Amino acid sequence: MEQNELWHVVLSEVELQVTQPVYRTIFAQTKLLTHKEGVATVSCNNPMTISLIEGRYYSFLKSVLDKHTKLNNSLLFVVEKETGPTKIEETPLFSSISDRFVSAGEELRRKNHLNSLYTFENFAVSSTNQMAYAAATAVASSPGNSYNPLFLYGGTGVGKTHLMQAVCNMVLNHKPNTKIIYCMGEEFTNEIIEAIKNKTTDFFKKKYRSAQILLLDDIQFLAGKTAVQEEFFHTFNAVYRDGGQIILTSDKPPHEISRLEDRLRSRFEGGLIIDISPPDFELRTAILLIKARQKRVDIPIEVAKAIAANVENPRKLEGVLIRLLTEVNTRKESPSVDLVYKILGKQTATPTQKAVAPKDVISVVAEHFGIKNGQLKSAKRDGFLALPRQVLYYILRQEMGLPLTEIGLFLGGRDHTTILHGVKKISSLLTTDAGLREDISLIKKSLWG
Repeated sequence: MEQNELWHVVLSEVELQVTQPVYRTIFAQTKLLTHKEGVATVSCNNPMTISLIEGRYYSFLKSVLDKHTKLNNSLLFVVEKETGPTKIEETPLFSSISDRFVSAGEELRRKNHLNSLYTFENFAVSSTNQMAYAAATAVASSPGNSYNPLFLYGGTGVGKTHLMQAVCNMVLNHKPNTKIIYCMGEEFTNEIIEAIKNKTTDFFKKKYRSAQILLLDDIQFLAGKTAVQEEFFHTFNAVYRDGGQIILTSDKPPHEISRLEDRLRSRFEGGLIIDISPPDFELRTAILLIKARQKRVDIPIEVAKAIAANVENPRKLEGVLIRLLTEVNTRKESPSVDLVYKILGKQTATPTQKAVAPKDVISVVAEHFGIKNGQLKSAKRDGFLALPRQVLYYILRQEMGLPLTEIGLFLGGRDHTTILHGVKKISSLLTTDAGLREDISLIKKSLWG
């Protein structure tokens, strides 16, 4: 197979397996320079795209190439300028310049409170955030030219800030002198108030309006503040007019942010708006494995699945992981599913928007499974009641934090060992049964919204 034909076949298969934004932004920019003795030299004119492929898609691209060549290939990536690929020789002079660039980038990270762990490589991708990930990588590869502004919205812990900062970190890795400003909506508000009070608005305007990449986290905090929205409107226009990239995040889309000026809302809606949904079971598992690796600990995938199946709150995931690792160090034992269940059994209930009584849980569980409240509390051992009862135990114990003995008394004097067995049974089933995960999720939504 000819070289050009081979790469065409490889890219055709890649296109079928990734989203169109990812393909167009990343893979479509590549070409195969040479393929000799199992070494494929792949070129692209954007070093950031190469970094992204090497960090996240190397194994995937290699597997597709191996499939069509029947070889165990190695991939070598090079930056190709208009005059062809060039090789930069490492010299003392070059090293010193590189060091200065790195220092400049690190200084900018510190000044903007950027977390170096928030990278695309450390971001777990699934169907719930794939579009946001693809858009963010496109923006990082070509700031100001793709999706401007980029507006990401979603609940707490879904990865909005991670993606924002991943863009910054990727840009700074390749262009350390890029002027980036990252701040929270509340910080922007406080700064403009201080500037007005201290008569330093000129300095404030110069700082923000000269940004090449401007990122504002939790933009909803600007709502209802007339002077702040006025200044951000002009800041937005100045950065956008000069070709700068703007990225915004919020807990809701622009049209749902109350007391937001129409002129700002229209600016926000002029770019790409993406909803990031809460992580599903598979994504929560991947997040746990990544966070464990960041802490230099390898946990078995079954342990990660046990946590992910029983903890839906993204923020709480890391808390349970930290508790697990603490217990492992204290007990001097390996992470295990049994240890996870012990830890989860000790967790207190997550704060909710409204108080829920145990009798409300019985009503919702009974309604969900199409049975009567009294059947859940009765002593009958009919087979069709086993699962609803165990789900009831699980909700009362894991979600509301009630003691086992209290649950037993509330349900007519059941032994606490029966309750514990039911809780463990559901916790275990949740790691493999997607239907049961959906049942639990719907019941919790009915109880707490």
